[in-house]
Amino acid sequence: MNPRLLLATLALPFFASAQDTALHEYISDDQPWKEAASGYAFTDGLCTDAAGNLFFTDVKAGKGIYKIDAATGKTDLFLDNLPGISGLQIGPDGRFYACHNKEQRIIAITMKGDVEVLLTGVKCNDLVVSKKGHLYFTETPTQSIHLITADKKHIVADTGHIVKPNGITISTDEATLVASEHGGKNVWAWRIEEDGTLTAGAPYMTMWLPVGKETASGDGATTESKGRYFVTTELGIQIFDPTGRLSGIIAKPVADGKVVSVEFAGKDHDLLFVAAGDKIFSRKMKVTGYFR
Repeated sequence: MNPRLLLATLALPFFASAQDTALHEYISDDQPWKEAASGYAFTDGLCTDAAGNLFFTDVKAGKGIYKIDAATGKTDLFLDNLPGISGLQIGPDGRFYACHNKEQRIIAITMKGDVEVLLTGVKCNDLVVSKKGHLYFTETPTQSIHLITADKKHIVADTGHIVKPNGITISTDEATLVASEHGGKNVWAWRIEEDGTLTAGAPYMTMWLPVGKETASGDGATTESKGRYFVTTELGIQIFDPTGRLSGIIAKPVADGKVVSVEFAGKDHDLLFVAAGDKIFSRKMKVTGYFR
């Protein structure tokens, strides 16, 4: 048997019931996935604030940025007239930073809805902003990672290496950037230099593959407070430790569904949220997210 197929076959009991021993460090059997929001077309762009409120978008049919209140669980439209956002995060200055995919631009948005255009003419997918204010985003069609520095200089930080880059996140010490391949099997890592530029890029983590497939469909990514990376894939949410080793795979809320974006939120940042098509689900965790 092909070693890759054998690996994928062995993975099936590992993730399907979320019962693997390693996963007991992260999840409890009596805390299943719960529906947090529904009635959308294609949810994406999960991000959180210091209070643990979750913000998200509906890329296909939404009006703007939606909010799930950490205290009440109620969902409301937070900012209107911003359709087509695929990546979202709150930066160190308290503004939203967004991949406005529909308009092919990167924007910053105040909590009142005032928009600053940072870059145009890019087919942006997802982004992350460091504490220093450096913004990194993936451009899937061109296989590129871009940087907009804190002083608003645009640099193509890496191109032609990662296969269809998608989800992107940063290490807890903010010294490493990671991005998942949607068209391959790797999660790449780069060293972040003092000026924000990237060096030493390499395929650092290997995602497990579905049986008979050559790609893992890596998508959204986030970082846990102890430095582990959570990456959404076709098999579920794959967890990697800081050394790049696979720690476990959390089963998807809907077995035959998809998960595209992932984020820790809730008042204690211990609820793992996933965007799963027309719904958003949450699950109580034993670990917390890394909030910048």
